[in-house]
Amino acid sequence: MTMRIALAACLGLSFYSSTLAQDRNPGTWDSHAAAAYLDGRAEWWSGWPSAARDHGTFCVSCHTALPYALARPALRGALGETGASPAERKILDNVAKRVTLWNDVQPFYSDEKQGPPKSMESRGTESVLNALIEVSTGEKPSALAREALDHMRALQLKTGDAKGAWPWLNFHNEPWEADDSQYWGATLAAIALGKAGPDYQASSPVQESIRSLSEYLQQRFPDQSLLNRAFLLWAAALTPGLLSSEQKASVIAGFGTKQLEDGGWSSASLVVGSWKRRDGTPLDMKSDGYATGLVALALEQAGVSPRGPQLSRALAWLSHNQDKTAGFWPSSSLNKQRDPQSDPGRFMSDAATAYSVLALTGAR
Repeated sequence: MTMRIALAACLGLSFYSSTLAQDRNPGTWDSHAAAAYLDGRAEWWSGWPSAARDHGTFCVSCHTALPYALARPALRGALGETGASPAERKILDNVAKRVTLWNDVQPFYSDEKQGPPKSMESRGTESVLNALIEVSTGEKPSALAREALDHMRALQLKTGDAKGAWPWLNFHNEPWEADDSQYWGATLAAIALGKAGPDYQASSPVQESIRSLSEYLQQRFPDQSLLNRAFLLWAAALTPGLLSSEQKASVIAGFGTKQLEDGGWSSASLVVGSWKRRDGTPLDMKSDGYATGLVALALEQAGVSPRGPQLSRALAWLSHNQDKTAGFWPSSSLNKQRDPQSDPGRFMSDAATAYSVLALTGAR
């Protein structure tokens, strides 16, 4: 009996030690913790009074709602889920409601409160976000996704210097609402159109939209930050012809020049070179989850081998740098120093966690 107890204790200690070692292993990431963080943030956003809009809807944010809707389905397999989580369902139902009531709901931001042309910018921005979310929910675009895509194409600019792009919100906040964010929005539209597939793309009006968009992306390509180029690389994998093979190679090489010794990237090093925080505090130059997750995802989409030195080091950084207690990947504001424990202080980590999840699940 004593020997059996001792053996059991030994086995129990061995199991405990093995489990503890596994928990402390920085080379693994926790999909359950990532899902819990993302769900919690989506729940918070959908109920935050400042996000509330008319008809019982809420704003679809670039930092929390959009990346969440793109990334959360990627965790279902690991979690044994067969459908959307309750938090995901709220986001999807909200988008569906705003698409269905498109002519009745008010823009997220109005000219009366924010000044012209915020209504137009808001409509253009939302149309792209809605279309991308809707077209990402299934292998083929549903009737609702097609409706969202049609709303988006209706707002594509037909004249002017930005012909082919969309009116885009500019609150002078990098990386989603700044002077160069209209280009970022155009890459999201390109991803949405690429995901829509050949059946939707086949009609002449859609082909014309894609041609106009491609011309805009090409014309503005030389001036773009590497953050914008990462999304363009993703879009080019879905819509052939957006980038030449030489341009793809130059984008990938550009990422190589900015990759840090630890294998990650800093958002501050990939944003437009002249960018400075409004409060005068220095930008964080260390590797972060937003830049590393996004670049890793873009490289995967472009066909870069996960066993190659550039991408394997990035994936290793992501595996090592999740906060496994809270579930997120860290990233800090490009606009001012924020309390990382505050809700606005987590916006960049919301996006960082979503794109990190997409990169890590895509590498499996």
